[in-house]
Amino acid sequence: MKVLLKEDVDNLGYAGEVLNVADGYGRNYLIPKGIAVKASPSVLKQAHSWRDRAAVRMAEVQKEHEALAARIIETTLEFEARAGETGKLYGSVTTADIVDELNEALGTEIDRRKVVSDPLRQLGDHYVTIRLSRDYNPQVTVLVKPFVEEVLEAEDDSLEEIEELESRETAELGSLEAGEIFEEEEAPEELAASEGSEVSDNPSNDEAELEE
Repeated sequence: MKVLLKEDVDNLGYAGEVLNVADGYGRNYLIPKGIAVKASPSVLKQAHSWRDRAAVRMAEVQKEHEALAARIIETTLEFEARAGETGKLYGSVTTADIVDELNEALGTEIDRRKVVSDPLRQLGDHYVTIRLSRDYNPQVTVLVKPFVEEVLEAEDDSLEEIEELESRETAELGSLEAGEIFEEEEAPEELAASEGSEVSDNPSNDEAELEE
C-alpha cells in the first residue's frame, strides 16, 4: 500500500515522502501511530504542501543533528569494570549504561534504541555508533578500564599506612622502655644522696653520741 509519511522514519524515509510499504506495516503500525496516512487521491493533492513543511522541519533537524554529532564525536565515556587476566569483563557495559552516561555528559535525551552496539565485554577503547538519523551516525568513544587494579592499589596504600603506624608505635614503645630503665638506675643514686645528706645535716648529734 502507498502511504504519505508525516514524520521521518529511520531506514524508511523522510516526512512528506510517498512510499510503498507492506500492508500490515502500514495498517498496524504507521497509520495507527500517526506516523503516516494512506496515500489517497485527496492526500496526494496535499503532498506538495506536506513536503514543503517537511523540508523546513528537516533543515532544522539536520542542523540540530549536525551540532549534536560533533559533540558526540568529541566525547569519551569512561567505565570501570572487573575483568580477568585476558581483559574479558565479569559482566558487560550495556547500551543502557552507554546512553545514560552520554545523556548525563551532554545534557541530552537520546533514546537507547539509537545506540548501535552489542554489550561491551572487553577492556579497552570501543567506538559505539549513535544513529541520530539516516544522515548522521556519529561514534562516541567508550573506554572500559579495569576496576581491580585500583582496588589493589588502594589495598597497597592501606598496607603502607599500617606498616608506618606500627613502626611509629614500636619507636614510641622503645622510648618509653628506655625512660623506665633510666629512672630505675637513678633511684639508688638518689637514695644514697638522701642518706648522706641526713648524716651531714646532724653532726652535733653524732658527736654527742660518741662522747656518751
